[in-house]
Amino acid sequence: MGIDKQSDVSANIQIGPTSLGMVRIYVEAEGGIELPLDFEPEEAIEIAEEIRAAAEMAREMGGGKRR
Repeated sequence: MGIDKQSDVSANIQIGPTSLGMVRIYVEAEGGIELPLDFEPEEAIEIAEEIRAAAEMAREMGGGKRR
């Protein structure tokens, strides 16, 4: 599956700090899939910046309205 392909799979995501000073992105999907992803704080900031940039590009493509 590519990044631009539609999917019927649903998942829940949780994001928060761990007791070891990491940032955890925890994904739970259908079929009992659990995926804990731990990142150094600097990596998490880079990921957040990439998400923000992708959201801005999607908005410009008509995927959402500005507030």
